[in-house]
Amino acid sequence: MNKSDIAREWRRKHPETPSLKLARLIMGSKDSVAFKSVEDARFRLRYIEGKTGAGHKKNVSDKSLVLDEPRPYNPYKIPASDESEYTPFVITGHKRLAVFSDIHVPYHSIEAITAAVKFCKKEKPDGLLLNGDSIDFYRLSRFSKDPRKRNFAGELDTFKALIEVFERELNCKIYFKVGNHEERYENFLNEKAGELKGVEEFEFENIIKARARGIGFISDKRVIKINELHGIHGHEYVGGISAPVNPARGLFLRGKTSCFQGHNHQTSEHTEPTMAGKMITTWSIGCLSELHPAYMPLNKWNHGFALIDLDPNGEGYEFRNKRIYKGEVL
Repeated sequence: MNKSDIAREWRRKHPETPSLKLARLIMGSKDSVAFKSVEDARFRLRYIEGKTGAGHKKNVSDKSLVLDEPRPYNPYKIPASDESEYTPFVITGHKRLAVFSDIHVPYHSIEAITAAVKFCKKEKPDGLLLNGDSIDFYRLSRFSKDPRKRNFAGELDTFKALIEVFERELNCKIYFKVGNHEERYENFLNEKAGELKGVEEFEFENIIKARARGIGFISDKRVIKINELHGIHGHEYVGGISAPVNPARGLFLRGKTSCFQGHNHQTSEHTEPTMAGKMITTWSIGCLSELHPAYMPLNKWNHGFALIDLDPNGEGYEFRNKRIYKGEVL
């Protein structure tokens, strides 16, 4: 056998062993006579996996040996884990994004949404982020429910009609992030209809995409990354974002990076420089729902939305946090 054949045989027998360690094992066996050194054996292992250059990777005969992700490091053969990977949802390819948070269909404010859409039509965003709690899911909550309120199907119908308005008037890519109110659906399935979990027709992502085709779906509690700016709905931290001064200050204390959130239904901003001179700013966005619901008629809420202008270098941005008062954008 030539060097490549020997390397393939060892790699198939030891798929998880790092290349350097495997090269040392080869040099300690009878197959060592084919190689000049450990580094020679390591190079051949990398060669047969297509790791010696992008051009060579295309020509590797045994594609099963080519790994797009780093080989898992597990030298002690620890049993397989159900650990999940937590990575941000990256939004790219846009010059300007509008952010609408906490619409709470069917308890949305027609006046506030009208003002936001009218303003955004002039600004011409090429993307719209619905940043959580777009639907209220009142009848699926764990709280005492008024049977006269709109049911689950009715809320979905109203959501579909609202999406059609956004598509028609703004004509841009739409992203849908799951907030704590949308999580009520998963909680309902877990507690009341566990047999339906995993059935394709009942997956929440499919329910949304059936009513908003082409929408970008962002699963619950996943951080959004837009250039060097991060975004969350606001319920991702256990216990939520406390607000000793305002929600943006609470977000700064928890996140320690430039970030925006909804959830608290308040417009606020907080800025602090780091010791290294980096400026960190956090924002909370106002809502587009009714301001005085029966369960909390007295509060500090306000209507609002945001626009994010994105630098084409993939890093810079300008965050414009807008308030709405009596139907006028401030």
